[in-house]
Amino acid sequence: MDMGCLVAGTGLAGGVRLSQADATSSHAMIDYLEGHLGLPHHLWHELPGPSASSCHVLTEEARQVLMPQFSTLNLRSVLDPLTTDLDHALEREVAVALLGSPVAIEFDDVETFASHVRVQRRICRAASRTAVAFKTLAAERPDRFWTYDEEAGFLLRPGERLSEALRAATQPSVTGQLYDFSCYRASEYVILLGLSEELETFNPAMLDQLETRCRRRAIRSREFHEVFLDEFGSHESPMPDRYFVPGDRLWFRNPDERSSDALGYEGSWVIYMGGGLFSNFWKQERPYTLEDKCIEIFHWRDGAYQDDQQEWQMDEGKVDACVARTFADSAERSRVLNRMMRMRDPQGVYAEGGCLDASREQPKNVWPGHCRLQVQLA
Repeated sequence: MDMGCLVAGTGLAGGVRLSQADATSSHAMIDYLEGHLGLPHHLWHELPGPSASSCHVLTEEARQVLMPQFSTLNLRSVLDPLTTDLDHALEREVAVALLGSPVAIEFDDVETFASHVRVQRRICRAASRTAVAFKTLAAERPDRFWTYDEEAGFLLRPGERLSEALRAATQPSVTGQLYDFSCYRASEYVILLGLSEELETFNPAMLDQLETRCRRRAIRSREFHEVFLDEFGSHESPMPDRYFVPGDRLWFRNPDERSSDALGYEGSWVIYMGGGLFSNFWKQERPYTLEDKCIEIFHWRDGAYQDDQQEWQMDEGKVDACVARTFADSAERSRVLNRMMRMRDPQGVYAEGGCLDASREQPKNVWPGHCRLQVQLA
């Protein structure tokens, strides 16, 4: 991570870096932030960066008001207390969170930055509409759009559009049906939908290439991460524990070694949807707060049991009952949150760590001329 731009008064690198910095780009950024998003110019300022780049960052005063200690959980309620246009409010929230980033996030120009903001917003909206059936091993997709190959995975049928196929698979409002997913695969479909919607409008040539690949072999797991995502933060240099950009994908780890042996309960992949809420792909109408998620994962240890074949399973009813009791007892609630709202231990270690991850994942840029997707057709 290049640490060339500093957040004013903090000594920390951060903000939005434009690699093509000149007077024209400076005016374009002002037009976008102030004119398009309605963010007053006093909220941010421009700093010189390395190699003739520039950084746009929140002023120290704005950061303290909007995202103190880099927490973005209350950003929307402070920035837009009366939200009437959710898409516009989400884009404002994404842009401000990026301007207040503790690490410099680089874009070629203002158009690329604006495209990224839109993609993050599209991912949030897709996540809020997603509801699937939780099956860690079983999987199904709507037959009209998808066919299954044992080696290649679920493939897009000839003549079908990727965005329509993804919506049909994840949004019951489209088909009236819930399809079987793991939370990891569901998060991939949500991110891919946000990207494909942006490509439809602004980069159809790249979309054609992506759809061609999706008809031949699914992009999933490690390859998905490498093709589509950038990761920010590490155990050595973690992101602030309450810093989330709407549209980010992140992992909550189950810090209990015994219950993490239940398939699908090693942790939970979610999308931060803004407004302090995280996706709940199994109960769409009940998105999680950070506290909700931490307390639920804590009580997986109470719901875990071994079946007749000595396989670990999860009693969701028991978990729900334990969660309800903890929320009703303020002392117990504080104890559980103090245990869980810590950075997680390294992989394979179960000690004093909590469930919070050190990193965040965001989609790569797809703006024409600066598109960073490299899709292998073979």
